[in-house]
Amino acid sequence: MPTKERYQNPVIGDKVNLKLFTYNSNTQVDVASASKVEIYFLDPHERSATNPDGRRLVETFEAEDITRNSTGEYVVQVEAESPKYTIGNYLDIWTITPVEGGDTSEQAYNWIVYPNLFFATPLPVVYDFQFRFRPNRLRQGSKRYLIIEIAPNVPDQGDLVQYYTNLAIVSPLKISMEMSCVECMPQEQDLRLVLDSEDVTLRENCRAYYMLDTTDLDCGIYNVWFEMEFGESVYISDKQQLQIFT
Repeated sequence: MPTKERYQNPVIGDKVNLKLFTYNSNTQVDVASASKVEIYFLDPHERSATNPDGRRLVETFEAEDITRNSTGEYVVQVEAESPKYTIGNYLDIWTITPVEGGDTSEQAYNWIVYPNLFFATPLPVVYDFQFRFRPNRLRQGSKRYLIIEIAPNVPDQGDLVQYYTNLAIVSPLKISMEMSCVECMPQEQDLRLVLDSEDVTLRENCRAYYMLDTTDLDCGIYNVWFEMEFGESVYISDKQQLQIFT
């Protein structure tokens, strides 16, 4: 059963990671408690004056079902199996207590279960993808998400563009980074490599996010490149540059 993020076009039969990130004054922090997550299907047949978006409870996760991945990052994993789940719009509502002894609050987020994204063609996957990222300058000691954007490079035909966009959304993505070779640096790549095909798992449609901690990295120019797999094809981007400065 494939595992996807909420914005990776999940279909029936997928596992879906529903994540919550919590902050206080722009700092990622833990909440006092995350006590419950309720999953609602927004059923058009259930809409009424008292239930305008047609909410129908599908599943409830209790506190023991919620995993804390790291400081201020929580996840529940939904198994989108039929008949419990069907194609359509969903709402996950998190019940949290931000601070000890404080009031509880509810945080609601939308996601969609799609039909199978089937596409038939007389040709194999023959087109390409472009990769770019930002920011490309970071002060030493910064800890920032790199935002990686994947753009299909195909003829402007709606169905074909959508097909390749869906490939980019669901295909595994890896990031590598090496110190750029200068006179004072070793020529051997394995001595300059700081990221070696690390998985980029946080995905949002054609964007991906990788947390880069520069605290222990030397100042200088780094080469960054990306690798994406689909079927028998492997796409490796050109090397792009990132600067770490004091």
